[in-house]
This record gives sequence, C-alpha cells and structure tokens, in this order.
Amino acid sequence: MISLGGRIEELRSERGLSRPALCAELNFPKNAIEKFETGRQTPTKAQQERMAEYFGVSLLYLRGETNDRTRMSTWMEDVPDEPADELPAAVKKAAKKTKEPKPEGGILDGLLATEQVKSLLREIVLETLRSPEGQAAIRKALK
Repeated sequence: MISLGGRIEELRSERGLSRPALCAELNFPKNAIEKFETGRQTPTKAQQERMAEYFGVSLLYLRGETNDRTRMSTWMEDVPDEPADELPAAVKKAAKKTKEPKPEGGILDGLLATEQVKSLLREIVLETLRSPEGQAAIRKALK
C-alpha cells in the first residue's frame, strides 16, 4: 500500500497544487505539506480529517490503508434511526446478558480501562464499520 505522505502527494498533484498552495488552502503552516509528504512529520488527526474532506476521500484512503476512495463519513445518513424498543428480540436478549468485565488488576486490564484507549478503540471500530466491508457485515447481521 502507499504511505500517507505518498497519498497526500498523489492527491495534491491530481489537483495541480503546489505544496505551499495546498497549505494555504487548508490553513496549515507554510511547510506542513512538505513535512507530511517527506515523512518528517505526521499530520494530526484533525489535519488528516481536513485533508480527507478537502480531497473528498476517506481517512483510510488518505492514510494509504485502502484503495477505495469512498467517503465514509456520510454512509450512515441512509440508515434510518430506529428506537431501541424496535430492536429484534435476539439483540435485546444479547444486550441484557452483556456485562462489562471488571479489571482484575493486570497491566493489560488497567490499560484497557483508560478513557484514552477506550476512545481509540471506539474510533477504530467506527472507521471499520464505515468501510464497505463493515457496511456489508452490518447488512448481513441485520438480515
């Protein structure tokens, strides 16, 4: 797969923009794009999101993790909001049985209990569910 820097350079070139011009378009520091493309600096999550939105691609595509340019931020707009009482009985039953595990004092348990790790895991799961593969898995699970 292509690197994040390579992908940024590819998308910038497609638009016919110079590095300084792209920095100006995105309100980034003057040499930021050069640093991103050469790998001397990694863009922050917010900067990655801004670039993905600007180029109209998914974060996974921008990061070089997939070759699918699909924008994944809007795929759920087509999914109707359903009240919780309309969930299938099997889902309700499974939700009642699920209990949050209690940390037993181990290092891994302590790490997994931190808000930072929970937030990162939540972000990973959401990005996965927004992918075409995740959408297919959701459709299959709902059938």
